[in-house]
Amino acid sequence: MDGGMDHEVDVADKTVRDQYEAYPYPARDPGDEARRLITGSPSHILEIEHFVLRGGRAGDLRALVAGGGTGDGAIMLAQQLADRETGSVTYLDMSSASLAIAQARAEARGLLNITFHQGSLLDLPVMAAERGWAPFDYIDCCGVLHHLADPGAGLAALVSVLAPGGGLGLMVYGELGRTGVYPAQRAIARLGGPGPAGGGPADERLALARKLTAALPDGNWLKRNDYVVDHLAGDDAGFHDLLLHSRDRAYLVGEVVALMNGAHLRISGFLPAGAYQPSSYLDDQDLIRRAAALAPEDQWALAEELSGALKTHAFYAIRNDDNNRGAAKGFEPHMVPVLRDMAPGRLAASLSKSPGMNATLGGVTRRFEVSADAPAIIALIDGKRTLRQIHGRWRAQMTKQQKKIAWPEFQEEFSALFDILHPLNMLLFAGAILD
Repeated sequence: MDGGMDHEVDVADKTVRDQYEAYPYPARDPGDEARRLITGSPSHILEIEHFVLRGGRAGDLRALVAGGGTGDGAIMLAQQLADRETGSVTYLDMSSASLAIAQARAEARGLLNITFHQGSLLDLPVMAAERGWAPFDYIDCCGVLHHLADPGAGLAALVSVLAPGGGLGLMVYGELGRTGVYPAQRAIARLGGPGPAGGGPADERLALARKLTAALPDGNWLKRNDYVVDHLAGDDAGFHDLLLHSRDRAYLVGEVVALMNGAHLRISGFLPAGAYQPSSYLDDQDLIRRAAALAPEDQWALAEELSGALKTHAFYAIRNDDNNRGAAKGFEPHMVPVLRDMAPGRLAASLSKSPGMNATLGGVTRRFEVSADAPAIIALIDGKRTLRQIHGRWRAQMTKQQKKIAWPEFQEEFSALFDILHPLNMLLFAGAILD
């Protein structure tokens, strides 16, 4: 581990840094690594392959986790790469306390493919030049840009060390899903006196904030928002990050798109995709038809407006002029479908007993029904077989039932299955060997 560069730090920057020294976030115990691997989005290796590499295999991926916090994204990706015996992760964070926790988690897992660095992502151009870092194939930056004085400058710093053909996995706060957070922050600051999030020692501000949130009337927007719960979880780090942060902002989808455009990037996919589809929130066919006629960015924005529950926006992005990267599309014979963190046999068995499944997207729970043939196809999705190979095996099974299934019929059946499971982030294309 080494120290960071000394870029010009103002008082507000120092306050942000001091917060994460006192309250590393999210709260993690390295001892828990013995019993579970925390996975999420973005930066799951299968998602990177689907949304950045068009379903191709990642190979010897050079990844940067900028603003790595206590390590969730870095540990997940490093473990997945280690399981493949390839790739490396560079971790960067300004908080020594957060870094120590992330490093302890890596040591608990015996991960040797992570290097740890302390510093600000704003220093990346200088750090990369001075330390001889090659550009990164993939960059993760979650929960960081919205805490910067100039998010655009932070994004530019990331892009400056992104390799040609590379992609980013990003997360910023969602404005509508965080309804009530900012009035509560201002109320706490008013009662606490002058200074970021109110004056006085941190423990006194925290005690005051907890007292106020416990006293909120039923009509208060934070109390009515069932989707924001960090202040109810019991840990000080989550409470502080939500309601006592000295600097954060939230984004509407349109503002996320504008931020990416300013860095000459385009979004290749929000996660889960279904939460950004208006049809997830509508039943009226005329409204669904009208929504489907909108441009993709307007569909995303409409979904956010209909849901009201999207408290974060997690997504992948690539360079605007990169026509060889992006999300996997179509159903070509060479493509390799894969189930994300799910055993195909178990899912197939479950759907064989009951062809329906309930799932929640953007705060709305819906029922999804698969066809009678879908479980047999799911059982063949092992993350190695191509669609051509799956079709061949399924056709052999169907022939025994005196049914002839040609490629076009298989494509139609698989497409229907994909339209259900992909929006739930359960079915992706990943691992294909491309020319």
